[in-house]
Amino acid sequence: MQPILIEYLYMVLIILALVVLANKVKIAYPIILVIGGLLLSFLAEFSHVGINPEIVFLIFLPPLLYEAAWQTSWKEFWKWRRVITSFAFPVVIITSIIIAIFSSSYIPGFTLALGFLLGGIISPPDAVSATTIMRQVNAPKYLVSIIEGESLLNDASSLIVFRFALAAVLTGQFDLKEATLSFVLVILMGLLIGLLIGLLIYLLHRFLPLTPSIETVLTLITPYAMYYAAEHYHYSGVLAVVSGGLLLSSQRQKMLSYQSRLQGVNVWGNLVFVFNGFIFLLIGLQLPAITTDLGTISLKSAIGYGIAISAVLILTRLASSFGAAGFTKIVSRFITVADPNPGWKMPLIAGWAGMRGVVSLAAALSIPIALPGGESFPLRNLILFITFVVILMTLVFQGLTLPWLIKKINITDKYSTIDEEEQHRFIRKKLALISKEHLNTRYEKETTENSYVSNLLNRLETDLHIFGHHPNGNPEFQSDTLIRFYHIQLDLLETQRNLLTHMNRKQEFDEELIRKYFTLLDLEEYRIRENGLTLLR
Repeated sequence: MQPILIEYLYMVLIILALVVLANKVKIAYPIILVIGGLLLSFLAEFSHVGINPEIVFLIFLPPLLYEAAWQTSWKEFWKWRRVITSFAFPVVIITSIIIAIFSSSYIPGFTLALGFLLGGIISPPDAVSATTIMRQVNAPKYLVSIIEGESLLNDASSLIVFRFALAAVLTGQFDLKEATLSFVLVILMGLLIGLLIGLLIYLLHRFLPLTPSIETVLTLITPYAMYYAAEHYHYSGVLAVVSGGLLLSSQRQKMLSYQSRLQGVNVWGNLVFVFNGFIFLLIGLQLPAITTDLGTISLKSAIGYGIAISAVLILTRLASSFGAAGFTKIVSRFITVADPNPGWKMPLIAGWAGMRGVVSLAAALSIPIALPGGESFPLRNLILFITFVVILMTLVFQGLTLPWLIKKINITDKYSTIDEEEQHRFIRKKLALISKEHLNTRYEKETTENSYVSNLLNRLETDLHIFGHHPNGNPEFQSDTLIRFYHIQLDLLETQRNLLTHMNRKQEFDEELIRKYFTLLDLEEYRIRENGLTLLR
């Protein structure tokens, strides 16, 4: 047990170092982690490290899906629901069909059933890498929302296709009508189970006297409860987590206290960071195990198959993306759509942001070694290798070229009428304005008689004076006076921190209480820096 623990501690340190390197060279960290894992796989100390598909599906996948659903805007998800569902379901099925036809005709010994199996494995793109890259290059928010929304659903649809294809290979039978009905049932029941458990968790948060620590731990348990409940009855655990996560995310202000929300953000942010780090590093570490299991198939041939499948996969997604845009333009004549004229830039970026990830590799690794009769599963090792090549090709090649492509075509957010920085200012101005009006209306007497309330009103007046100036339209907003004001505020906070540090050295002061005041100062600095925006960058 001890050597394994030390080994994983080393891996955590390696992940941190590689992410620091990724930030330094301004490349999305999933790409650097996969490349780093590849290099580490040549070292004897890490060549034995493998991915257990059960661990990925049962430990890693539920919280990662839940956190993604929690961060997804329901408003944006609903706005782009047609685009998202078209990518998540029809595109996955179309991709699986094309991969099945191509692989069965191109690769010797590949049957149509094996082709569908491979198609179900490699059809779902990985959202973490795509959205990480998009945020680094400030891609339009609506594109990020579409990719995030797609990722919440395509894992489920691809795993369902994989499940049916695997059953066809194992039994040698496939009933299209039965499979279609089962497909619909698996989706609907997965959604229903997720919503029911989400409602139960909401009631627990809402009406039981829970502490922030209990609420945070309960959020960690929730995705596993949703996933296991659905999978126990052979429905979609992925969709259960997604639907339940979206439901609870929309009710977070009602069911969680402010302490739980602050604490939960920190816990979940660190947990997801470590999980994602392990996943992408482990992908790269699979190289030795996959290449040594090819058997009679030469490495050169296997690489050729992998590159050919990758090319077909990329072209299929691009064609599907432009096809979805064309279909949207046609149906916009009959129904209301979010964007009746998508153009060519959005489909191109969405089509190119199709990097594959750990779900594909875990699905491939979960293929049984033998058939029910005892004979070896046909071409299992080749399917594993092709999946690995596809992940590398799409993640590294598309991942490195996606930022260049976004900058080259100069895509803008045509759906945002207000600049993001201007939205920040507008929201803060409105908050200060309604607070001032509320004080003057409801607490008019206290504003003159209570010095504390009077000081609060003066502070709101100062905020309104700052927010009332446009950063581009009024030079005073960028004047040295305002910049100096923010720096003085930050300097005061540093002075207060120094005082707290000095007080903490004395025995008469409780350190736990001192730490609470440090936290309050940190929150105040966050507020000041948010108010300053680009002036303090």
